[in-house]
Amino acid sequence: MLKKLFAPTDMTVGSVWKSIVTFTLPMLLGNVAQQLYSTVDTIVVGKYAENGDNAIAAVGSALPVLNMLLVLFIGISAGAGVMVSQYFGAKKREDLSYTVGNCLVITAIACAGLIVVAAPFIRPALVMLNTPESILEDCYAYLMISLVGIAGMAYYNILSGIIRGLGDSVSGLIYLLVATLINIVLDLFFVAVLHMDVAGVALATIVAQMISSVLCALKLSRMREHFDFGRRYMRLKSRYVKTVVKLGLPSGLTQAIFSSAMIVVQSLTNRFGEQFIAANVVVMRVDGFAMMPNFSFGTALTTFAGQNVGAGKYDRVMKGAKQGTLLAVGCSTAITGILLLFGKPLMAVFSETADLVDLSYSLMQILAVGYIAVAVTQSLSGIMRGAGDTMTPMWISLITTVLFRVPLAYGISYLTRTAELPYGQSWCIQVSLLGSWVMGAVLTLIFYRFGRWKHKKLN
Repeated sequence: MLKKLFAPTDMTVGSVWKSIVTFTLPMLLGNVAQQLYSTVDTIVVGKYAENGDNAIAAVGSALPVLNMLLVLFIGISAGAGVMVSQYFGAKKREDLSYTVGNCLVITAIACAGLIVVAAPFIRPALVMLNTPESILEDCYAYLMISLVGIAGMAYYNILSGIIRGLGDSVSGLIYLLVATLINIVLDLFFVAVLHMDVAGVALATIVAQMISSVLCALKLSRMREHFDFGRRYMRLKSRYVKTVVKLGLPSGLTQAIFSSAMIVVQSLTNRFGEQFIAANVVVMRVDGFAMMPNFSFGTALTTFAGQNVGAGKYDRVMKGAKQGTLLAVGCSTAITGILLLFGKPLMAVFSETADLVDLSYSLMQILAVGYIAVAVTQSLSGIMRGAGDTMTPMWISLITTVLFRVPLAYGISYLTRTAELPYGQSWCIQVSLLGSWVMGAVLTLIFYRFGRWKHKKLN
């Protein structure tokens, strides 16, 4: 039983919804554990840092820039996941072996290049984003430490993506739980004991993620019954590199677009002061957990679609799209109800400042129903990506974030300006995000029905 639990899963046979749920549950727990990284960071600095609310604001202001630094690896991971799942479904051992080996090498090159290129621009970027002077140094420290340890974050994303593509969503969960416990202990030690504040939580995170990436690498080295692992397969071959880029670039660009929009919106957010920044961070921490079912179902459906497209079972893919989307929508509806009923106590976990808790809850109320729309977007985008169509979700992201959300946020800000509110109403940030979610769901449903994704299978 234990061996079966940790073995790769063939999702081309058996009950459709059971395959999706069985694969999703461990990954959902893993995503929750991963979200705990940033959540525990926020709670610990909020409770133990010298100026807790400012420390929360510093971590939150740093994250959009950090997400931008990770877009390369998100792209590589997405491309690798699609290739692995389709080659695994088609039983193409050599193609699978070269995919794994080439992705490991590409990641190493990307890590080294990113450190050299990005380091000089971090402080100027924070200044350009109107980061308040009171939190700028903490933001800078958080980002520099994260950049130095970028390899741990990168390899965990790549290796866990490969393992998921092989149908194993349990191993990644176990390794992530171990790393999360380490992160919590180190957070408390570095911040509460050594008083390292924001720098402490950054250091704890990169150590924990390095451990999780090593555990993933050890697991992958023991899966040789499905692919070969050696120097031969780490020699870069243009066919596989081009395919990773072709499949991963749209996903990477999607994240880059999203991160760019977040950075532009963060510049507006920073104008509303430290308390609003801190409230926005608290909302995003709760939001991160609320989004987990959507992301988990989306990733599960990517693997499900990849394996079944590789096996030529398109009828099964269609069933998976319908059943998986209904499951995701059901979960998001329940989460929306919970947030509306119990949102304020959740906000109080992060800060004891009553005004900050009240502001955070009011912002969360604006966003709550949007999670149902995101369930549709993530599920159907997962199907399209798994089939090899990674371009359509990219264009939808471009439209909803850059062409819609950013102008809407700044437009509301401009139109609601008064003498007392020179930058307008701060809720423009949340209203623009809700609008982009709804538009994304509508566009994704339309393009899914067009069926372009059905013709993107790898050769």
